[in-house]
Amino acid sequence: TQGPVRCQTLCVPTDNAMEGGAQQSSLREPPGPGAVEQEGIPGEWDGGEGPPEVKRSQPLFIHGNSRTPPQEEPRASSLPSIPNPFPELCSPSNSPILSSPTLGQGPPREGTSHVVKVFGEDGACRSLEASAATTARQLCETLVRRTRALHDHSWALVELHQHLALERCLEDHESVVEVQSSWAPGAESRFVFRKNFAKYELFKSNASLFPEVMVSSCLEANKSMAHSELIQNFLNSGSCPEVQGFLQLREPGRKVWKRFHFSLRRSGLYYSTKGTSKDPRHLQYFADLTESNIYYVTQGKKLYGTPTEFGFCIKPHKVRSGVKGLKLLCSEDEQSRSCWMAAFRLFKYGMQLYRNYQQAQARLSQHPWIGPTPLRSVSDNALVAMDFSGCTGRVIENPSEVLTAALEEAQAWRKKTTHRYSLPTACHSSPLSAAIHRTQPWFHGRISREDTQQLIGRQGLVDGVFLVRESQRNPKGFVLSLCHLQRVKHYLILPSEEEGRLYFTMDDGQTRFADLIQLVEFHQINRGILPCKLRHYCTCVAL
Repeated sequence: TQGPVRCQTLCVPTDNAMEGGAQQSSLREPPGPGAVEQEGIPGEWDGGEGPPEVKRSQPLFIHGNSRTPPQEEPRASSLPSIPNPFPELCSPSNSPILSSPTLGQGPPREGTSHVVKVFGEDGACRSLEASAATTARQLCETLVRRTRALHDHSWALVELHQHLALERCLEDHESVVEVQSSWAPGAESRFVFRKNFAKYELFKSNASLFPEVMVSSCLEANKSMAHSELIQNFLNSGSCPEVQGFLQLREPGRKVWKRFHFSLRRSGLYYSTKGTSKDPRHLQYFADLTESNIYYVTQGKKLYGTPTEFGFCIKPHKVRSGVKGLKLLCSEDEQSRSCWMAAFRLFKYGMQLYRNYQQAQARLSQHPWIGPTPLRSVSDNALVAMDFSGCTGRVIENPSEVLTAALEEAQAWRKKTTHRYSLPTACHSSPLSAAIHRTQPWFHGRISREDTQQLIGRQGLVDGVFLVRESQRNPKGFVLSLCHLQRVKHYLILPSEEEGRLYFTMDDGQTRFADLIQLVEFHQINRGILPCKLRHYCTCVAL
């Protein structure tokens, strides 16, 4: 049983306020000549001489601007406008006109504020006041500033439907209020603020994300181009390559899964009813991706009986709640699923996705706001080449000297002596040095192996994503969990004592470290025995 959740309310600035410009007024300008008015609001007097006649059965529309509004033609309404005798008991819009219940809420209106609840990975929530134009990027930047987290473009807002076990990462340009308005009333849906290192991996490791076997038709049509060059050309033009491969499809209304060969073309997603045939007679149109959202399935085997754990779902916009209408698919491995998901994003958003990535890179090169500097970890501040050979340390600026120092440092780390030539350390181990790793954002204490794999999977299966935790089998040891080739591997860190000094090692004492911070910082620069360097640490912030 969870206790009561305390929420805090924030106000999300608009685009102009985030960039230092003037904020737009929330008041709507009166409609111009010939404009169509809203339902239930009477038109102004048109034509003739003298002041307009105000009828008792219609309230007077008061403009937010003191200037005389331009003349416009009235619009005949099929529903009579009924004055509300209790305007203070109206909807949040405080409209003096009673609207018909058959019209529905409709899309969010500009200029009105909406309350958006965002949850952290620890279950705590924070309420924010946002306008209809607030994007996912603006909301993430507000939360980053409030939580004093390290600012980068890997923070994301995740749309989570717990009752359907579906989740997806919102794109930077998407309207948060618009997405929230599409949820069914009473549904177990929420926004989650967390890291997603795979958000823009599409533009960094594009060749590995699109295997040659899944884009073979494009390679055959462009034989003169290399695989990586071909994929890069597609990304630069904002288009999606033709992707093909086998997927498991769940039949509508049944729990039976069948294997079909799917093809993503410019006209949409198709599957073949006869093997891998591409004959138009055998191709069946499957889904309209422009009018749908693509979700990861988190508990596929439990809820939907998926053959593997790599399920995803195409959810049309018209489907608001329930399983009916969902198009469930399942890949054979994580690489195949990542390729399909990346292709769907490119197909739907095109060049807008690349512009989001360019804007994110540009924001990293400049300070997005003026204020207190976000807290940085020791690992972030230590990635500077230093020379401690003299009485005092100095920063090495010559690139060739940096390379020489790195080679000498790598050899010094492997020497089985009690002296340290590369980095200064304490003379004797102390309780502080033995527990200083607990203050680091990459240390997650005593979490299980299963929870570790789920956490890394949620924050992106990208090479170099890691965390350090306590070992469950060895009470004095630790475990370095690292993602490589979309799989999570675990490396045991054991303490060893020699001549009264405590060291930590992962290779039976061949390479020893004074504490876990040294171990992490070394492998952020050198690969060592690991398959790749440590690039991104998993972290959870408290909202």
